[in-house]
Amino acid sequence: MEIQLFRGSGRVFAATEDPAGANLPPQFGPWVPFKVLEMNRDGDPIPGINTEECLDDIERYGLHVTDAHVRITESVL
Repeated sequence: MEIQLFRGSGRVFAATEDPAGANLPPQFGPWVPFKVLEMNRDGDPIPGINTEECLDDIERYGLHVTDAHVRITESVL
């Protein structure tokens, strides 16, 4: 699955399948495109990203958000 990574304010990062990041929470914007990754559950680990947690959130909520590498997805929805 192709995942778009965005950088928000401070140490906040988000991952989504939406290339425009239109579903990202506005309170941490402006969102800046950071990187595009191919991510899947049985792929190689990606440094700094908990792949399982990220993909779980994207499947459930459409996005995954962290602050200083700590998951905050549910608290920003």
